[in-house]
Amino acid sequence: MIFHCGSHYTRPVINKRRSTAVLWGLLAAIALIGPSPAGADDETTEPAAEPPKVELVLDVSGSMRARDIDGRSRISVAQQAFNEVVDGLPDETQLGIRVLGATYRGKDKKQGCRDTQQIVPVGPVDRTQAKAAVAGLRPTGFTPVGLALRSAAQDLGTGSTARRIVLITDGEDTCAPPDPCEVARELAAQGTRLVVDTLGLAPDEKVRRQLLCIAGATGGTYTAAQSADELTGRIKQLVDRARDTYTVTPAVVGGAAACADAPLLAPGVYTDREAFSEHRWYRVPVRAGQELRASVSIGLDRPVNPDYGVLLRATAPDGRELVRGVDAGSGRTDVVSAGLRWSAAEEEDAAGPTPTPSATAAARTVCLVVSNSFAARAGTRAEPGMPVELTVDVVAASPAPDGPDLGRGWALLLLLTLAGLVTGLVAGLLTRWWVATWREN
Repeated sequence: MIFHCGSHYTRPVINKRRSTAVLWGLLAAIALIGPSPAGADDETTEPAAEPPKVELVLDVSGSMRARDIDGRSRISVAQQAFNEVVDGLPDETQLGIRVLGATYRGKDKKQGCRDTQQIVPVGPVDRTQAKAAVAGLRPTGFTPVGLALRSAAQDLGTGSTARRIVLITDGEDTCAPPDPCEVARELAAQGTRLVVDTLGLAPDEKVRRQLLCIAGATGGTYTAAQSADELTGRIKQLVDRARDTYTVTPAVVGGAAACADAPLLAPGVYTDREAFSEHRWYRVPVRAGQELRASVSIGLDRPVNPDYGVLLRATAPDGRELVRGVDAGSGRTDVVSAGLRWSAAEEEDAAGPTPTPSATAAARTVCLVVSNSFAARAGTRAEPGMPVELTVDVVAASPAPDGPDLGRGWALLLLLTLAGLVTGLVAGLLTRWWVATWREN
């Protein structure tokens, strides 16, 4: 009887010890499994990209006193625009402000034509300081645009990313030399990756031609601002563009009226001008196994009629359409940009299996056509054309999968499944151990 009782109580103790050992073993296994290992992407950190850099160059010459913009002086409208731009400036954007004709009140032209100062250095913006500096400006002297542009380029420095200058003026340069157009060409020739956008505050033909020349030499845009809202909106747009596309300076290109005569484009960013309701063609070589990706945007640099759109299409040289932009057929009537992607994968699948393409296989020519339905408002000049920015890239084809694909997520799913099984085993053993202990007691 005593032996029977000892046998009865000895077995649960042994089971308890075995369960405890197994439990600790499973807990150790879970600890060893741990979280999924970090991928190579997590272990290596790429160097941070340079922040976008912009310098606003403001004309503060005597003519900025004119009160012809919404019944207000040109300088007060510019100051209001600056304040609103500074308030909405993205945190990562580094902004500087330079003025011209702001301090010298005399009549000595030689001295007045050296009158340009940087009132806010290029860098992270102290909004209070920047607005205070602009608020104290009073129209004063001459208009040394060329010298101010050259100095602004020095303010922005050089680097791996593009810099942008936004020039706001109401008159042509009164101090040449240096001629501002020649300065712009000089800066472009230096390869400093500098884009100059110009804003004209006076409806003057000479001013317009000069500002067009400056912008065109550097791949920038020209806009005539006739109201406070237009000026503010355009400056904000240009600052945002610096943030979005500052890594590459657009190359100037001229689209053709037909694909056969179109320029051949390599991957990159290009700038062109397109007349109202025009079609402009470009060609891109695409090899088997590659995918074409393209996008286009048109800058609203003048008042246009409502209900407009931009269409981007890829066609074969014989005119057969391959694909059109994602916004086509959306029903929107305010489209200023579009994008597309195309590869020959679907056509190759339809034709049956093909041998692996060689690196030397001939490239197929794909025609890109940019079309617009813009119309100028009454009294607005139709020339020159609207500024177009076209981005082209050719990458290894990545066809859409047949169904949902977790990619690297399969490893995480497998780990979670294993963790669930282990947790279930642990819970079962804990339950058995608890029941055995309860019976023992």
